[in-house]
Amino acid sequence: MRSKFTEQETEAFYDAEDAVYRSFWDNEGSLHWGYFDQSTGKDFLKACANLNDIMANMASIDGASRVLDLGCGNGTTATWLCRSRGCNVVGIDLSGVRIGNAKEALQSQPQEVKSRLEFEKASATDLPFPEGTFSHVWTQATIYHIHDKPAALNEAYRVLAPGGTLVFDDLLKPKADISQAARTHVYDRLLFDTDFSFQSYQDALHSAGFRVIESQDLSPHLRTSYQCLAEITEKLVAQGSDNFQHLSYAYRQMVQAVDNGELGWGLYLCQK
Repeated sequence: MRSKFTEQETEAFYDAEDAVYRSFWDNEGSLHWGYFDQSTGKDFLKACANLNDIMANMASIDGASRVLDLGCGNGTTATWLCRSRGCNVVGIDLSGVRIGNAKEALQSQPQEVKSRLEFEKASATDLPFPEGTFSHVWTQATIYHIHDKPAALNEAYRVLAPGGTLVFDDLLKPKADISQAARTHVYDRLLFDTDFSFQSYQDALHSAGFRVIESQDLSPHLRTSYQCLAEITEKLVAQGSDNFQHLSYAYRQMVQAVDNGELGWGLYLCQK
């Protein structure tokens, strides 16, 4: 399906909002949700780091891997992959602001990291790489924004080497009929439009040529993530930062949307 939102709108959104998200989500620029377990408690940033570990372990990323981070944002996770796994990473993103941030932050990294990590402004629906370039495609909290999701899945398949791995998480639409509150505070606010449920996403992956190795419904973790974010922004409002009031309300609406089955979150491991 094609989203009613364009790439230009998504690019403008993140160019404008990057500094806002850095101020409360993660000052290093990471922007995804968390996987909560006994090791994290209710610590949001620990849960986000935990998801990184889970995905990297699922995908068996190591020093021999060449990874495309699709929707890399400020390059935080791409840098972590490069440093922690010893792999080569190329990060791409629509946002010129965030790619600029990633390139600037890269200058402070050791030379052995600089030599294995690069960033480029590009679209997920038209990747500037030859067929079979990467052993892995990694993407977090990105595909739901893409205006032509099947095209993005096809491109991910194209740039993977035979037997290559796609590991990603994404937002889901568990049911077709959603409330006006969910439409306003979840879908339209995030420039988000999809027909993918947990199962139909797997059907789309099969259509793109992938074999789905593992799939997990992470919706309870999405709910906890937005509970944490609501509490963080509510504290900022209580301290006098009124500009976060709309976000704290929206995050409570996100929690409600998960409770109502109007919003979900899935994790997928696939092979070419």
